[in-house]
This record gives sequence, structure tokens and C-alpha cells, in this order.
Amino acid sequence: MLKEAVFHRAMSPFVYKYDENTIHIRLQTKKNDVEHVELIWGDPYDWHTENPDDADWNFDPSKTNHWNTFETPMKRSGSDELYDYWFIDVVPPFRRLRYGFRLHDGQTTQVFTERGWFNEKPLDDTGYYFCVPYLNKIDVFTSPAWVKDTVWYQIFPDRFANGDPSNDPTGTLPWNSTEPTTTNLFGGDFQGVIDHIDYLVELGITGIYFCPIFKAKSNHKYDTIDYLEIDPQFGTKEKFKEMVDLLHENGIRIMLDAVFNHAGFHHEAFADIREHGSNSSYRDWFHLRDFPLVTEPMPNYDTFAFVPEMPKFNTENAEVKAYLLHVARYWVEEFGIDGWRLDVANEVDHAFWRDFRRVVKEANPETYILGEIWHDSQEWLLGDQFDAVMNYPFTNAALNFFALDKTKATAYANEMSHVLFSNTMNVNEVTFNLIGSHDTPRALTRAGHDKNKMRLLLLSMLTFSGSPVIYYGDEIGLDGDQDPGCRKCMPWDKEEQDLNLLMYTKHLLQLRQQHKTLANNGHISFVHADDETNSIVMRRTSEDGTYYIYFNNSNQQVTLPAPAAGQGMDLFSNSPLPSLEVTLPPYAGTIVQVL
Repeated sequence: MLKEAVFHRAMSPFVYKYDENTIHIRLQTKKNDVEHVELIWGDPYDWHTENPDDADWNFDPSKTNHWNTFETPMKRSGSDELYDYWFIDVVPPFRRLRYGFRLHDGQTTQVFTERGWFNEKPLDDTGYYFCVPYLNKIDVFTSPAWVKDTVWYQIFPDRFANGDPSNDPTGTLPWNSTEPTTTNLFGGDFQGVIDHIDYLVELGITGIYFCPIFKAKSNHKYDTIDYLEIDPQFGTKEKFKEMVDLLHENGIRIMLDAVFNHAGFHHEAFADIREHGSNSSYRDWFHLRDFPLVTEPMPNYDTFAFVPEMPKFNTENAEVKAYLLHVARYWVEEFGIDGWRLDVANEVDHAFWRDFRRVVKEANPETYILGEIWHDSQEWLLGDQFDAVMNYPFTNAALNFFALDKTKATAYANEMSHVLFSNTMNVNEVTFNLIGSHDTPRALTRAGHDKNKMRLLLLSMLTFSGSPVIYYGDEIGLDGDQDPGCRKCMPWDKEEQDLNLLMYTKHLLQLRQQHKTLANNGHISFVHADDETNSIVMRRTSEDGTYYIYFNNSNQQVTLPAPAAGQGMDLFSNSPLPSLEVTLPPYAGTIVQVL
């Protein structure tokens, strides 16, 4: 047994409070090193006494023989390249818990505790063991329950549909008349969304994430001028409210993009600094290093990246904080938005985000708070800041396997298992899964314009744990390179749409809606990964049933072995299967429900 590889710490994501009654516990061991693990656990005050009639629960060495414990098998929940991950959920009867682990490798048995290793479990003192002092309900990570069943649709506002030419800015181009650039405009607006509500409903999405809609100079609007005003090219506040109400009537939530890390060059506060220099009353609103301000060859003030047009807010400043928190509350209370997506969230201080969560949840506890973070996000996901982050580790793993052929089946399964282990189940159920966005090349372009690979990407995203997002146009085969190429106009002429891909996407969304286990009810595990055939079988289980998702990511027909005994129903062909063995053509996948 390689003890150096065994790891657990009494903090998230290794142990956490899943709900007001249940504690989730995980253990890491070297891959294929440990055969089975039991959790040793009990209430710290439950002691076996010499006198059976003694009802004193307090520890007193003169009255006690040993601590009463249970031993419950843990499940191997997944593996990556180096480690196995073990899991168990525990419902302690008195909400208190002390626990350790008994590990077996086939030759030796060892007990692992907070104080180290033992041949037998020590029972003379609970201080040896890992501790959950008390399961306080207020400490449970909570996020809006509706997000678990939501499939998002991301809209870049200028490029979805032009429904009202009267609000087009000067220089607006005819719809889809040329390739997108960093500056051109095509007139997309709220009326365009309203005009295509039937399309969105029929597609089956239940949430829309809008890139910024607030007043700004650019076509992307990430350089905000006024956070309390909508950019006129999209419509009025009245039109926005009309759109929000219509979306809600059709069961579609709405999430806005909040750029609180930085303002725009022409924001009132920064414009005042440019005019009055060190005499400006706003000089402490930003991170300024010198006066007068200069933009070349490099700005002498902090910005997003080194973009002079995006000066970074000082969110530790009380006036800045009050201003931005007012914005956060305003759009929730006045217009009923359902979520905030937070741009460049990792560069804003944690104290601000804690206050942000408090204010937003006071306005509406069911508001979804999503951070844009591309790396390990654990410190933002402890229940006091964000509900979720954009799941770029998922994105990278899916693209590298299905689109770019950079990895094989085993590596993909390992990476996805690691993604699941990196966060708690509470977070995994609402994390924002994507295969492309306004910041990345289109998924279809990454896949070499192979529509079969695109289908596999959609299948992987729409059956994985989390809240998936379809970037507008992906469902009809829209392509595009890195920004600005990924921001093309939505083609509304059906002759320019891949209707077969659209039908496939609709079918997947229908299946996800009809079979809740395919969304976020239950557990995920990878039961087959073959590098030679580049095939994968993923299992999803819940109280409602068991499902297998099969992937053939090769240019050959592949027969995937039955992962278990029994019969099934192929949900793509709607045909019964005498066994769970499945044969797939090249670059194809399917979902089988176990009967």
C-alpha cells in the first residue's frame, strides 16, 4: 500500500455538507493500489461504558471502555491517471461526526486517521479522527434548485437577430452581409429575441445568458459606460422588461453579464479622472499609478490585461462597492433577472464577492451567481461567494478528445473523473458546462467542421453533470475562428442551417428533460475506456434508473461490450436491445436506458 498517495483533509472537496442531514466524504488513493475501503465513523460522545445504565454521554476515562463506531464500505467513485477516488454519504444521527478509514490492499490492512496510520483503529480517544463538529444547516452550500434542470443558450446580443431597425446605430451593416470584425455592427436587439421566441421554445432551452447589454462604445459591450442604462442599440428598458416577461412566460430564465472587474474608458468616473487628473473625486475608484494618465506604450493604471479602454475598478473602495452592489440589486429587483455571470471574476477581491452574494440573495434567494474562472476555483465555491463557475476543465477535456484528437479514451475518462472530484457534488450539479463561447473558436471549427464530432461534443455535454450551455448557432452548424470569427450573425435562412444537426440537438434536449437521471439526478462513472477503439461508456445512476452513454470516437465501426447484464432501450432509435452490448458506426454515440 503506497501510503504517500493516500490523502484526505477535513475540508471541501474531501468532506462537505451536502444537505442539512447528509455529509459527503471522499478519499484519494493510488490508482489500482487499494482493493476496498471502509469508513470508520461515529458520534464523538457515544461511548461504551462499564455500567450499561450509565446515561452520561460525556467522555470520562474512569467510566468508559471504548468509543462506539460503525464501519461502512465506501465506493470507488472514479479514477484519473494517478489516483482512485472513494466516496460515501453519511447521515449522522446527531449531526456530529468523527471518522477515519480502514484500507485493504489484498495483503495488508491499515487505518488512516487525522493523526496518521495505525494497525487497528484506536478507540481510547476520538481525537485521533477527522472531525465534522456539527452539521449546521446554514453552512450547507446551497444554489438555486432550478439550475440543475436548466439548459442555457448564450446570445451575443448584436448577432442573434435584428428585430427593430429603428434602433440601429449609424453604420449598421445588413444582416449577415459580411464576416464579423472587432468593430462592425449588425443590429441585433431585444426585439429580435422576442421575434424568435418560438424557435427558442421549440429548441428546448430553458435559460438565456446574454453577453453585456449595458451602454458601451464597443460591439461586445465589455467596456461599460453606464451600468444602469441599456445600450440604445438593443432597445429600451421597457422593451427589455417585455422580453424578460415573455421569456419567463415561456419557462426561460435570463442571466446577464456583469463586468465589475473593470469599467469602460468613457465611464463617468474614469472620464472625470481624465479631465481633472489628481483633483478628481473619483481618483480612488481605480488603481492609478501616476498622473497624468497615459495609454501608450502601456497604461499607467491597472486594466483588464493591458487594454487601456478597460480600467480596473478598485472594489475595495467603499464608494465603488456601494455603486456596483446597487447595480447588482437593481436589475434583480426591477426587472426580475434570474442570474449574474461575473466577468473576470478571479481578479476581484473575495470580500467584494461575499457582499455581492449577500445583496443579490437578499433581492432574490433564487438568483444564480456564476463566475468566469478558467482554473481551479475551489476558494470561490465554499458557499459564501459563487454558486458555480464556467467549467473550462470540462471544455478542454471534451475538445481535446472529441474535436482535436489530442487525447485517447482513457485520458478523457481520467480527466472527466478529475473534473468531478475537483468540486463538491453541490457545485457539479449547477456548474456551467460549455464547448464554446464568444471567447473561443466555435466548437464545429475546433472539430474540423466534422458534424459527427460535433454531435459527440453535444452528447458529452448534455449528459454530463452540470448546467450545459449552447452557444447561439452551434445547434445549426455555425462555425467561426477565435474572436471575432466566433461572433457571426445567426443565419435565419433555413437553407443556411444544418437542420439535421438542429433536430439532433432538439432530441438530446428532449431526452434530458424526459429522463432526469441524464441531467443531475444521480452519480456518474466511467465503466469502459478503450484506447485501441477510442470508445467510452459512461454510466449515470439514480433512484429513477440506470443509463449508459456510449461514444465511438473513431473512424471505424466499433462494438462496445455490455457494461452489465440485462436488457435496454436505445433512446436514439427507440428500439429495445436484447443485451447492453452496442455497435456504433464511426464517430457516433447513443444513450441506453436499462430496463
